[in-house]
Amino acid sequence: MQKIVSYPLSVIYYLCFFITLVIFHPIQWFCFNVFGYQAHKKSVDALQFCLMRCANILGTRFTFTNPYQIDTNQPLIIVANHQSLHDIYPITWYMRKHHPKFISKIELGKGIPSVSYNLRHGGAALIDRKNPRQSLPALMKFGEYIETNKRAAVIFPEGTRSKNGVPKPFQTKGLEILLKKIPSATVVPITINNSWKMLKYGKFPMGLGTHITFTVHKPLKVSTFVNKEELLNSIETIIAININN
Repeated sequence: MQKIVSYPLSVIYYLCFFITLVIFHPIQWFCFNVFGYQAHKKSVDALQFCLMRCANILGTRFTFTNPYQIDTNQPLIIVANHQSLHDIYPITWYMRKHHPKFISKIELGKGIPSVSYNLRHGGAALIDRKNPRQSLPALMKFGEYIETNKRAAVIFPEGTRSKNGVPKPFQTKGLEILLKKIPSATVVPITINNSWKMLKYGKFPMGLGTHITFTVHKPLKVSTFVNKEELLNSIETIIAININN
């Protein structure tokens, strides 16, 4: 019965989602080109809030648990497991004070209203996973940008989303580059649960009544770890053991 009900609700959801992206595209352009970075960021924050309200149409709820006071005057490396695109806009919204910037597939840099514009102009890293000669310099440049401007780099080390919530082994090369290029960073591990259930039937229809949770774990100062492998293992372990399969 739930799947039957989800068909009309999914149509409404996708319509609202697409309209939201279309509306915010010229808003982003205007803010960026007329007023600059800070105005553009505020428009992007508003976009994330509206995308979350679109998800509410499907009965989706978001809980973001962060018991830590994280200084905004420092670069961060936010590391999380990856279950769906519905991981992205809540992190952007709830961590907005830290100016989160994502590492994204280069293909997403064009063709998608609002999303592509923000990726190209908002400070993200667009990488070609099949071309190390492009991706490695892009990651290095991204890390230097985060370090200089005290932003937050967001990375999903699994490399691709988990379709059933079961975490994939971390591919640590990209994270190792960020640790090297952002030496003053604090790593913020986040465990995401249940966002895969939004796509449990595939892209259509959508899953209904999903409660997506984000749990922020104890921040880890990069400079306190002489052995970076120990840091990488600690990050992966704390994220993985808190995933509810």
